Amino acid sequence: MTSTVITNIGNLVTNDPAQGEGKLGRIRDAAVVIDGETIAWVGASKDAPDADEAYDAKGRAGIPGFVDSHSHLVFAGDRTAEFNARMEGRSYKAGGIRTTVKATRAASDEELEANLVRYLAEARKQGTTTFETKSGYGLTTHDESRALRIASRHTDEVTYLGAHIVSPDHKDDPAAYVDLVTGEMLDACAPYARWIDVFCEKGAFDGDQARAILTAGQAKGLMARVHANQLTYGPGVQLAVELDAASADHCTHLTDEDVTALASGNTVATLLPGAEFSTRAQWPDARRLLDAGVTVALSTDCNPGSSFTSSMLFCIALAVRDMRMTPDEALWSATAGGAQALRRTDVGRLTPGARADLALLDAPSHVHLAYRPGVPLVSAVWQRGRRTP
Repeated sequence: MTSTVITNIGNLVTNDPAQGEGKLGRIRDAAVVIDGETIAWVGASKDAPDADEAYDAKGRAGIPGFVDSHSHLVFAGDRTAEFNARMEGRSYKAGGIRTTVKATRAASDEELEANLVRYLAEARKQGTTTFETKSGYGLTTHDESRALRIASRHTDEVTYLGAHIVSPDHKDDPAAYVDLVTGEMLDACAPYARWIDVFCEKGAFDGDQARAILTAGQAKGLMARVHANQLTYGPGVQLAVELDAASADHCTHLTDEDVTALASGNTVATLLPGAEFSTRAQWPDARRLLDAGVTVALSTDCNPGSSFTSSMLFCIALAVRDMRMTPDEALWSATAGGAQALRRTDVGRLTPGARADLALLDAPSHVHLAYRPGVPLVSAVWQRGRRTP
């Protein structure tokens, strides 16, 4: 293993208040030492110890690698026609998923993996170094398990989402599909997954069905996360908190009771502004959640139907502009917040012992992520201590 010292970082965000200023733990004129796959040292550039290799950041800002805690990357095809029609005035409904299900079932393993690798490379160039991804576009035992098997070759954060919608094969018997998701399909998928998820929403699964699915997964050792309250008010957020799910994702339509539950529990509210952008829907009120003391994460929700973006930079800009987050809050939520949504302590921060995942920005400060939307600001990325192409 070799060590690397990165010096002359104009403004370093560590996400550790013990390391520097404020909640972001900012250090000016900073340096980072990487030893193998981990951070060995952070501090003032003038105090940096020697290392085997050196890299001059030339005043660029440094941030932890983004933690994208919600994506759907194992799929085939796209839904350009649906998007185009929606931009002409058609509203978004859960049923559009069936289009991707048909294309995904028809694709080979090689095609699905090639697509996954392509989108991962795209995200990595934009600073994402940790990602979660789900099944959910196969909806048969064979197709769900192969999606998870493919995903598990590229990330540890794999989520079983057989309960994305009721399979078209069971449209007249949803109860039979719930039995499949909690039985044979779960048995085949659990070995490849860390998480279980359910789309608890009108047009997908109601509260009782979601509870049965999540508790069956927990009994198999999977941890819960929930697609909750995206399209309307519903039981998803309350169920997530009750079952100690790591995250309730979307959280667009919330009652005061939902916000209170999130603030009092361990469940992170993961907000996905790419979905609201792409569907012209109501924005989640991040300010309301933050002011109530809720832990908030930001993620891309990258998927071919409702949020076809892999850019955490874009989502940060949306969160600041349209969800009333400050640039500091948005960056924290896209890094440390995402780590909490995955119940990880080794990513989302730059402190000794953490995984060496970081990005340098062609900017003097992380505020430029929102200040200069749409600009490719990431100039260099290290993942597990290695600089990536």
